[in-house]
Amino acid sequence: MRCQHEMPFGASLHAGGATFRLWAPAARSAELSFAPNAAGRAIAHPAEADAEGWWECTLAEAAAGSVYQWRIDGQLLVPDPASRQNPEGPHGPSAVVDPRQFEWDAGWSGRPWNEVVLYELHVGAFTPEGTFRAAEARLRELADIGITAIELMPVSNFGGRFGWGYDGVLPFAPHDAYGAPDDLKHLVQAAHRLGMMVFLDVVYNHFGPDGNYLHAYAPGFFSQTHSSPWGAAINFDGPDNRPVRDFFIHNALYWLQEYRFDGLRLDAVHAIRDSSTPHILEELSATVRKATHGRHVHLVLENEDNDWRLLARSEPPGRYDAQWNDDFHHALHVALTGETQSYYHDYGVDPLDLLGRAFTHGMVFEGSQRKPGGARKHVHAAPAQDLTTLVNFAHNHDQVGNRARGERLSQLVPPEAAQLPTLLALLTPAIPMLFLGEESGAKAPFLYFADWEGKLREAVRAGRKREFGHDHAEDLPDPCSAATFAACRPDAAQAHSEAGRAWRDNVRAAVEARRSCITPRQAQLLTGKHSVQRIGEHGLAVQWRYADGQMLSLELNLGAAPIAVPPQHLGPVEANCVFSHRWPASQPPGQWPPFAARWLLGAEITQ
Repeated sequence: MRCQHEMPFGASLHAGGATFRLWAPAARSAELSFAPNAAGRAIAHPAEADAEGWWECTLAEAAAGSVYQWRIDGQLLVPDPASRQNPEGPHGPSAVVDPRQFEWDAGWSGRPWNEVVLYELHVGAFTPEGTFRAAEARLRELADIGITAIELMPVSNFGGRFGWGYDGVLPFAPHDAYGAPDDLKHLVQAAHRLGMMVFLDVVYNHFGPDGNYLHAYAPGFFSQTHSSPWGAAINFDGPDNRPVRDFFIHNALYWLQEYRFDGLRLDAVHAIRDSSTPHILEELSATVRKATHGRHVHLVLENEDNDWRLLARSEPPGRYDAQWNDDFHHALHVALTGETQSYYHDYGVDPLDLLGRAFTHGMVFEGSQRKPGGARKHVHAAPAQDLTTLVNFAHNHDQVGNRARGERLSQLVPPEAAQLPTLLALLTPAIPMLFLGEESGAKAPFLYFADWEGKLREAVRAGRKREFGHDHAEDLPDPCSAATFAACRPDAAQAHSEAGRAWRDNVRAAVEARRSCITPRQAQLLTGKHSVQRIGEHGLAVQWRYADGQMLSLELNLGAAPIAVPPQHLGPVEANCVFSHRWPASQPPGQWPPFAARWLLGAEITQ
C-alpha cells in the first residue's frame, strides 16, 4: 500500500515532472531556484502568479531528490513552507520527496480510544543517537510493558540541532537531525507491527522565530487583531484566512494519511484565536473525521481554558476525543509537594479535595484565563466530565521542563512515595500517559533546551533567569547548551539496574491490571455518578461507578503516617483487589499504610 496526501501547495510529482506552488501574495516576483540534486548547480526558473497570489512553476526534469528554493523579488531565497524535507534545516533548500516510494503494510486500522496507554517521548532525547531509527529499535521494550500508543513531541523542522520542537517553522518536513521522511514512516510502521499506535504533537498556534520567512511574502498568515504568547498569532479569521486555514488542515491530513499516524495532539489550542464560524478547531476535526473514516484516528487537545464542550467520546465530526488534564496533575503535585507558585497557586487551598474532584469529575476548573504569573484570573468549577475524554499523567514535557532544573515529581517527594503518582495516573478510568523514562523511574531531568544563536540565544538565557527569579544566578542550566540537551536522556544503566527493573515490573503489573479490569469496562462508565470522601488528613476514598452496578474503588493514603479509617458510609462492597501498592497482605483492617494505594472492583451493595 502506498500513500500520498494531495495538497494545493508545495511540490507535487506527476508523470510530467513536478509542479511547485507557493502562496506569496506580497511578492512582486517569484522564481524557483532548482537543482537536479544536492550537488548540482541551481538554475532560476520563472513562476507565474494568479490573482490570489499563488505562484506556480512546472519542471519536467524534477524528480525525487531534486532540491529547490523560492527566490522572492529577485533577492530573498526561502524554503518551501510546505516542504516535505529540508535536509539542511529551514535556512537551506527544500528537497522533492516521492511519498509513494514507501510501501505500507495493509490492514492496520489502529486501536479504539479506550485501549490507549500513552507514552510521550522526545525523539532526540529518547536514545543516545536521537534519531527515528534508534527510537524504532526501542519500541518493543515499550510494547512489552503494555504501552499501546507512543506520542512524539513535535518533529517539524526547526532551526538548530536540538530543541523541544514547539518552535517549528516547516510543519510538513521532519526535523533533519532525526532522519529522513522514510525513517519516520519506518518508525510508524514498526510500531504498528507491534500493535502500537503513534500520535504526533502538532503546533497550530504560532511559528518559531528562527527560519520563519512567511512575513516577507505571505503576511496574511499572521493575525492583525490577535496575539500569541510565543510570537505572531495565526490568521484564522481575518482577510486572506482561507489559504491559512487550508495550510493547517492539510497539515493534519498529511500526517494522518501520508505518514499513517493514528492521532494528533494539538498544542495549546487556548492560544488559537478564531472568531469566525466554523471555528478552525471544528473545521479541522470535521475534515479529519471524514477523510479518515474507517480508521481509529484520535484527536487530542491541550487546552488551558478547559472547554469541555470540544470533547466527545464517540468521535463526532467537529469534536475531539480528549484533552490533557492539567488539573489532575496540578492537584496531585500540590497535594504531594505543597508547592503553590505560578500555576500551582489555584490548587493551594485543600489540594487533596481538588485531587478528589479530579478523580471523580475530571476537570477541576473551567474556562478561565491566567494572569502573567500563572494563577487564574477567575476560578470556575467545571461540570462533571466523561472521564474517558481526559488524559491523566504525573509527568509530561511541560510539567517537568517548566521547572528551573527539570526535576520529575518522583524526585520531589519522599522515596516511599516516588512511584505513587505514576500508578495513580495509570489506574483511573481516564486515559493514562507516561513520560520519557517514567516506565523505569528515570532520575534524569527534562530541561528546556533550544539550539539558538546570537541575540535569540541571549534572550532565551535571560528569559529563563527572569522566569525563575534567578536574575543573577550562574548555576541555572544553559538552555542553549548541548550538555543541557544531553543531560535529558534517561540513563540506560539506571533503567537496567535492580531498582529500575523493579520499578518497571510494577508499572507493567499496573498496566496489565488496567488492561484486564478497567479498559473493558469503559463503555459502561457513568458520568456524574462517582463519589469521593476525605479519610483523615491525607487519605481519599474514591468510587467510580458503572452502568451494570459494578464499582471500582480507590483507597489512597498520601501521607507519611498510617491512617485510622472510620466505617465507610456508602455500605460494603463485595470486591476483589485489582492492584495494590505498599499495601501488605497482613495490613490490619481499619488502617491504611503510609504512601499506599489499593484498587478494588466489585458489586456495590446499596442499603
